[in-house]
Amino acid sequence: MEKLIRVGSLVNTQGIRGEVRVISHTDFPDMRFRKGSKLLLVHPQFPEPLELVVESARTHKNFYLLKFAGHPSIQDVEIYKGGELKVREADLPPLPEGSHYIHELIGCRVVTEDGADLGELADILQPGANDVYVVRPEKGTSVNKGKDILLPAIPDCVKQVDLDKKRIVVHLMEGLIDE
Repeated sequence: MEKLIRVGSLVNTQGIRGEVRVISHTDFPDMRFRKGSKLLLVHPQFPEPLELVVESARTHKNFYLLKFAGHPSIQDVEIYKGGELKVREADLPPLPEGSHYIHELIGCRVVTEDGADLGELADILQPGANDVYVVRPEKGTSVNKGKDILLPAIPDCVKQVDLDKKRIVVHLMEGLIDE
């Protein structure tokens, strides 16, 4: 089966003219949500992904407001709430050398330069200037007292990414974990 990559979460409707509120999960929202873009809606109520074509898009607060072609009213899109907007992996644009998609990194083991296992990369936050890797230590370990480790995704910290081995080597800068 073809792999689908999440690019947004459809969280609510907006107004009565068929717009929906979307939380972006993509580094390329201007490309993914532009007029004419094709997105696949994956929703528990639909047996198969539903292809939607973006008619218009705009930002509002922390959301993207999307309107889909052929969906002129709130009644047309209300059923879509709670769905995920996805694209086919084959439709992803190539990245520059040394860059990686979030879905490629999630699940990688994170180890220090000394080989100490910190845990698994569970999430990537995008709060501003740089991404932040959320590393989840194994249950029952004493690493960071079992709490998530937040690592800045900067060259001083992230030393090597090996997608074939699903492994990320990091330099633990002072103050990043509780001893």
